[in-house]
Amino acid sequence: MDANNVKKEYSNGEVTIVWQSGKCIHAAQCVKNNPAVFKPKEKPWIHPENSTTEAIVETVKKCPSGALTYYLKS
Repeated sequence: MDANNVKKEYSNGEVTIVWQSGKCIHAAQCVKNNPAVFKPKEKPWIHPENSTTEAIVETVKKCPSGALTYYLKS
């Protein structure tokens, strides 16, 4: 596994956030738009249980680099 391109998933049971470290440009749009979920000073740094699925989806869509994506439970 390449330590510079880690892929992690975080779920609230409805939506799963996928984070790819190698694509992240640290624009912090996630933190600015949904600080209850995206907490870069914590480990793990993504807490999807702290927000609604709708708010998470809207936040992830604002990621300029594509480091954050999501998928819904089918």
